Amino acid sequence: MKKSAVILLAFLSVSAFSQKKWTLQECVNYALENNLTVIQNDLNTQNQNFALEIAKREYLPSVGATISNNASFGQGRDVFGTTNRNDNFINNANVGADILLFNNGRLEKNIRRTEYEVAAGRFDLERVKNDISLQIAQQYLSVLLNREITKISQSALENAERLYQRAKITTEVGTTAQTVLAEAEAAFAREKQNVKTAEINTNRSLFSLAMLLQLQDYKNFDVQDVPLGDQLDAPLFTAEDVIAKAYENQPQIRAAENRVKSAEAQTEITKTAFCPTISASAGIGSSYFNSLVTNTAGIDINGNPIRESNFFKQYKDNFGQQLGLSANIPIFNKGITKLQVEQSKINEEVARVALLQQRQEVLQNVQQAQFDAESNYAAYQAATEAERSTRLALDFAEKSFEAGRSTIYDLNVARNNFANAQGSVAQAKYNYLFSMKLLNFYAGIPLTL
Repeated sequence: MKKSAVILLAFLSVSAFSQKKWTLQECVNYALENNLTVIQNDLNTQNQNFALEIAKREYLPSVGATISNNASFGQGRDVFGTTNRNDNFINNANVGADILLFNNGRLEKNIRRTEYEVAAGRFDLERVKNDISLQIAQQYLSVLLNREITKISQSALENAERLYQRAKITTEVGTTAQTVLAEAEAAFAREKQNVKTAEINTNRSLFSLAMLLQLQDYKNFDVQDVPLGDQLDAPLFTAEDVIAKAYENQPQIRAAENRVKSAEAQTEITKTAFCPTISASAGIGSSYFNSLVTNTAGIDINGNPIRESNFFKQYKDNFGQQLGLSANIPIFNKGITKLQVEQSKINEEVARVALLQQRQEVLQNVQQAQFDAESNYAAYQAATEAERSTRLALDFAEKSFEAGRSTIYDLNVARNNFANAQGSVAQAKYNYLFSMKLLNFYAGIPLTL
């Protein structure tokens, strides 16, 4: 019974997934949580956070303990040239601490540099998320466009089928020639092909979106239809209005700015190598000694009495403390530090040039988005006007065909022109919508449909 219930729940889960229609926001959220590129950049960000924590902990003293045990066996010669048996056991234990007192602010500057790197990494992650979100939005609109074209093709197919059925009847009763039926049948076949092509394009765009989401079960993937009005507004922003906002909020620029600061901090870190480093140390320790050369009389081989205390008494008697202060003063290192400073300054210039490149890229992207928005809006207006004209021409062609003053070929040409005009309107509309979403995105407005 339990097994059957588990199977039923699994079936219902799969069925619910297959019936689910994803919204644009759900697609974006899923990609940001599961996309491998996003995950990889997120892990890099976590690594940088650990690097920052490590840099901060450099202020703390280093504490370590050592315990050593040594045993010696065999003959040994003392300073007087006398050879004696030297078998013994020595135990030492020490605890020591080291702390850096002065290094001309190297630790502080390293923390600041690492903070800039962490910030740059976060902005890199944000840019990856933005790029994926834009790709998903574009592909989502592609699905909606192909669906609209499919609906247009299906409407044309219905008209072609009605015309074919009518031509079939009129030809059978002899009121129209066989050529009329042949042309109607050919038009009907062409519209079937158009519908099938539109359906394939829709499935292909769905497949591409599923691949962007990295879904395994792409065959059951589907998205929600979004009703889009036929009346579109002209662009609200100009490139000049958007560019200042884009410079402020685009993550690639913020990342490049932080890398410039990081390079400057690295130069300051390198310069600290010219200054001395002062550190202090402290420690405690004790030891135990046991001569292994003994006999039942308690004397060594030279006849001297052995008076060795036990382990704990020796540790108490031998307990000692140490304090130390050291300075490492650089005098000459072959001019390497000076060259390293010059290298670091060059890296600063490289980072500044990278910032200029990012600003130039954002500027060009905004200008391109503005140009596309204006061009696509003009194309949409022209396509809408052409659709009205071809619709009127189709009305005249249908009336003329009904009156017997034109051929079925003329009617099919008018219908094809109208279907093409509808497709052009849909294409221009979705191109304009994406260009506006892109322009709004650079202006700091979140992606929505």
